[in-house]
Amino acid sequence: MSKLNLTAYASFIAALLALSEGSALAQDPVKVAPDAYKVTSDNQYVRVLDIHLKPGGKSSMHSHPGYVAVALTPCKVRFSAPDGKSQEVEFKGGEASWRDAESHSVENLGTAECH
Repeated sequence: MSKLNLTAYASFIAALLALSEGSALAQDPVKVAPDAYKVTSDNQYVRVLDIHLKPGGKSSMHSHPGYVAVALTPCKVRFSAPDGKSQEVEFKGGEASWRDAESHSVENLGTAECH
């Protein structure tokens, strides 16, 4: 590969990485819904988000790696995937559950804040 082709190839790869990084950041729940999601702890092992979703509130589409969700208050939400499929889930206060890595938006279907 010539030096010119190698430089062009390296520039192309750098541009792709920059675009993919921007896309990943755009799907971070804290970035797309800062009014609902706050980081309370973040280190090399775990990232803890504090979520407050008002009645009828809906987050923008975002992504998570696999995670544990702990509902501090009882609430009913709808998880909607990018393909349009949705799932309604009811959480009891104090309930913990595992969710696999996913992209979704979340809508509070209840009359009280989800926390």
